[in-house]
Amino acid sequence: MSDTFYSVEQSGTRREQSRHFWFLNGTFDRINFETAFTRIAEVKPREPFRFVVTPNVDHLVRMQKEPGWIRLLYAEAWLTVCDSRVLELIAMISGEQVDVTPGSDLTESLFERAIDPEEPVVVIGASADVVDAVTERYGLKDVRWFEPPMGLRKNLAAVQQCAEFVANNPARFTFFCVGSPQQEIVAKACLRRGDCEGVGLCVGASLDFLAGKISRAPKWMQKARIEWLHRLLSEPGRMWRRYLVTGPKIAFVWWEWQKSQAKMRKLEKLVASGAFLPKDLS
Repeated sequence: MSDTFYSVEQSGTRREQSRHFWFLNGTFDRINFETAFTRIAEVKPREPFRFVVTPNVDHLVRMQKEPGWIRLLYAEAWLTVCDSRVLELIAMISGEQVDVTPGSDLTESLFERAIDPEEPVVVIGASADVVDAVTERYGLKDVRWFEPPMGLRKNLAAVQQCAEFVANNPARFTFFCVGSPQQEIVAKACLRRGDCEGVGLCVGASLDFLAGKISRAPKWMQKARIEWLHRLLSEPGRMWRRYLVTGPKIAFVWWEWQKSQAKMRKLEKLVASGAFLPKDLS
């Protein structure tokens, strides 16, 4: 697939744009929810493996301090869609447009609109009761579940076991539900093997929502961009650090991004005016 697309301007001319754009610590695809859903749903059985990542505030903050190889996991994704309405708001303030495709909504739509109950579905992670509940809810006949051990990020052998399970259980859709960056690590291992099939979705706790183990925020809270508050109040013991300590650090990430953008704009103006010419172009 080409890495560019064309948009039609009011003048009728065509302007070439990148399929992706850089925002904060992430590179996102310029696609909305329905486009993302359609591309994923159209994946055919036996197609080579590719994977989808759904970065949110927590992910982008982590990428600021994690080793560079963590970012490379996201860089190798087939699709990168924004999972956070807070990021959408920050983008609006910054003069950017980020379409939101929550991983939980995407997962729900796939089960309701794309997955045939008769076809195999692979789940890496989650828990037995969650898998059973989702299986019953959607009348699934062939769910293949693998529960990796704790500490997956530092257990290369376990990561390889997950990838081997995906390879040995070909399916159109594989749901990685082991949290970030563990799920992206496993997805990359599947890609590296070269013998996995279908599309892998790094969707965290999405199956927990479908199973009713965790309740989603009301629609009005989602639209008001305070779904995080619902999660915090529902699971304070588990979520307080993410939303009260890690989350606010996105302000520092945004500030660094703003400075880098300002430097880039200044450099572009200098080059355009002829006042500066890189040595390799002289």
